[in-house]
Amino acid sequence: MRILGIDPGLATMGWGVVDASPGKQQLVECGAVITPPDMPFPRRLHHIFTGVKELIVTYQPQEIVFEELFFAKNITTGIAVGSARGVALCACAEFDLPLYEYTPMQIKQAVTGYGKADKMQVQQMVKMMLNLPKIIRPDDAADAVAAALTHAASGRMKEQFLMK
Repeated sequence: MRILGIDPGLATMGWGVVDASPGKQQLVECGAVITPPDMPFPRRLHHIFTGVKELIVTYQPQEIVFEELFFAKNITTGIAVGSARGVALCACAEFDLPLYEYTPMQIKQAVTGYGKADKMQVQQMVKMMLNLPKIIRPDDAADAVAAALTHAASGRMKEQFLMK
């Protein structure tokens, strides 16, 4: 199964494509859709929309997984990132593929065994799980790959993470 993982963001939306079969996961490609801060907000959203559509056309995933948003501090940032997530979801909806979501804690738990792991622990485990020569950069791409790996490991339990 080919899984596209997405870590929503306005400035940097991480993505990672993983091929998964029982007991084996392989990184296909990862990266980020980047929008510069001086670009008008509507153009940034459009760039994310078209970028996500291009990823789906290029990599032909069978399932798509998002990391849920979590904001404890800045509501303005939360609204902007929520808008970016919304256009990414809208782009995905055009392809009628199953969409799933996992919380940051669920992803950390699945990848490291500890739900409160820090970013470096997650990145190191992603590197080890996929037998990569180095840690994935940017961080947002590593987070997206971790989301895809979490989904790959969820097996028959994945239906409970299906977006409704």
